Amino acid sequence: MDLILQREVATVDPSTPFRATEYHVHHTWAKTFHTRPELYIRPHSTEEIRKAVNLARSCRKRVVTVGSRHSPSDITCSSSWMVNLDHFSQILNVDISTRLVTVQSGIRLFRLGDELEKVGLALDNLGSIDEQSAAGVISTGTHGSSLKHGLISQSVRALKIMLANGEELSCSAEENVELFRAALLSLGALGIITEITFEAVPSFKIEWTQSLQPLDEVVQSWGTIWREAEFVRCWWLPYLQRAIVWKADKTEKPLLSPQRSWYGGFVGFHTYQVLLYISNWFPRLLPAIEWFVFGMQYGFKDGASTTAVEPGRTGLLMDCLFSQFVNEWAIPLEKGPEAIQRISLWLNGQKEASGIPFDNKGLYVHSPVEVRVSDTSISTSPRPYLDQTVADGPTLYLNFTLYRPFYRDPPCRARYYEAVEWLMKELGGRPHWAKNFDHANNHEIEEMYPELGNWQRVRDRADPEGMFVGDWHRRHVMPEGPLLLPLEEREKTRVPARGGGVNWFGQQALQMLTLEADGEDEKLSIDLDGLGGVSEGGKVFLTREGREALDDFLDDLIEKRHLSVAEGLLNN
Repeated sequence: MDLILQREVATVDPSTPFRATEYHVHHTWAKTFHTRPELYIRPHSTEEIRKAVNLARSCRKRVVTVGSRHSPSDITCSSSWMVNLDHFSQILNVDISTRLVTVQSGIRLFRLGDELEKVGLALDNLGSIDEQSAAGVISTGTHGSSLKHGLISQSVRALKIMLANGEELSCSAEENVELFRAALLSLGALGIITEITFEAVPSFKIEWTQSLQPLDEVVQSWGTIWREAEFVRCWWLPYLQRAIVWKADKTEKPLLSPQRSWYGGFVGFHTYQVLLYISNWFPRLLPAIEWFVFGMQYGFKDGASTTAVEPGRTGLLMDCLFSQFVNEWAIPLEKGPEAIQRISLWLNGQKEASGIPFDNKGLYVHSPVEVRVSDTSISTSPRPYLDQTVADGPTLYLNFTLYRPFYRDPPCRARYYEAVEWLMKELGGRPHWAKNFDHANNHEIEEMYPELGNWQRVRDRADPEGMFVGDWHRRHVMPEGPLLLPLEEREKTRVPARGGGVNWFGQQALQMLTLEADGEDEKLSIDLDGLGGVSEGGKVFLTREGREALDDFLDDLIEKRHLSVAEGLLNN
């Protein structure tokens, strides 16, 4: 760290450690995005998180919080300061009588599940993986697949969050309710969640069965199939016109190990990835690859089935295999047959019959499409402002997965995602926040989420300077327009990364200011050094006095005129 920052570290909460390193390269789990934050901070306590936030405010830095990095989008990209909570991951309290469990927010779900099992408890619902942090799983709207359950955040009874001013606030259904509803799906833009209290359930086992069925049978039984067990999900194979239907109920039966997974083993895993890699050059092979791979995994004949009895904390999961793009949308459950039939027609060369107005010539995609359900309308818990589910009935999720064999992007991505997103929007869909949706702008999202304005108002109160706001937030959930927040970070550029994916570079709004007067932009040069700062290596660090002086200056500008980032600078 340079001398100016070292001085601030020694001044702000001097007795509290500041565990920060430079030269860290952050990438998503799928290696779709790579970025190099200025500082990578790994706090071990609430006091260390507070110090990081106070230092960021003093040094005028944006802060992004990361966990397992499973979102393949650029939501966690930053060239500023990055906080990782892997060392902030203790279980603070378990009350067996009430089944309330309080944890530090960085704990991973698999570890939480292991520890709860020791005292006879479990989370009532899980998504497809359990590698996420507790904060991450609620901040992005993670869900499982059951009409008896909604979002995983529905089991959250209270939480604490560190705001940009360094204050830690508690919130729940009874206390700071608006903050609670915003923080239950915060997208990391309100502050740093520090503690979460879940309501657990007695630990349980599930007996599951899966069978290969013709797609027509699944569609014909649509009104009943999702209620035939507590947990139900499907994997749709569009070229074979089949679906693997998975159903599970709680049981007291003895454990029964599942059948060996073909692509979960060494040979199957690498064979599948090599075949997908070859298909990047010969996409016409993909229907044949679908037949071979899923025949080896699930059977080649309709009716092929298998069963197992597993602990709920492992049986509800699935193997995500290798790097992938994921684009999942939530639509009303009753619109599922129309969505599946129209996409099926489009993928199988019947563009006119599908009613999807995008070119499908020569397009071949990966399998399967994951099909899941939930129902948040039955919950009595406060509904997150940004809840993507249907408010008054059951929700269907369609997850369009495209693998990246050996981290190479498939050629079909742009055309495939443009078409399915168009259809999802036509059917009243909403995107999963953590995934790769590309074709929904601010105005469309505002129409999809009638309570977005409430979330924005809470966010503005919690973080008025935009310490936790990045380019992803501005594109999707922040108001459009020239006015940017002083600490907000915007994307400057992105370039291809060696080995696949892209390198992302950001720039904070405060690095260039523009006055808008009488409709004409007037470039304003601000002498930051004269405000108590020191320039070093092309960067400017402000002392506390300088920061206060600049804050007063900016407040005056905002009062009188609009303050914005010069658009041209972002391309410099």
